[in-house]
Amino acid sequence: MNVIIAIGTKNPAKVNAVKAAFASNLPGEFTSINVPSNVSAQPLTDNETMAGAINRAKNALIEANGQIGVGLEGGVVKQEHGYFLCNWGAIVDEHMQPIVAGGSRIVIPEEVGALVFSGLELGDVMDRYVGKHNVRQNEGAIGIFTNGCVDRTEMFTQLSKLLVGQYLYKTSKAY
Repeated sequence: MNVIIAIGTKNPAKVNAVKAAFASNLPGEFTSINVPSNVSAQPLTDNETMAGAINRAKNALIEANGQIGVGLEGGVVKQEHGYFLCNWGAIVDEHMQPIVAGGSRIVIPEEVGALVFSGLELGDVMDRYVGKHNVRQNEGAIGIFTNGCVDRTEMFTQLSKLLVGQYLYKTSKAY
């Protein structure tokens, strides 16, 4: 019997990342659903970004009637050395507390970070910054600022593998 894996977004970069991570580790039947993160549209702290991922995982599990819920959330944080991309993921099922993991971080240009911290969403800023449409559903800011070496799907695939790996470890142990 296949596990029903509910993904808390319809964003293709995130959906494809979850499918890639689960395919060889925990095959299942996937359903993607847009659910609220219950945080601001553009998270600006690690805690808020992590909470958004957890909320998406829980909301996906409930709304899609899945067995596993997965939530991925991207944010921007300001640190001593500048503005950084941050991303968090969570996996939940009906039997345990959320499992969380953080992903890649890179510095982004000061002008991009400042616009995000002024109240704009990173996706909108990136579209204007590079003169493209829908960067967030394609290569993402990570793809732009790594010159295509790592795109958004690859970044979220790594994060999703951290989640599924922890899930498999924890479900194989008696806690």
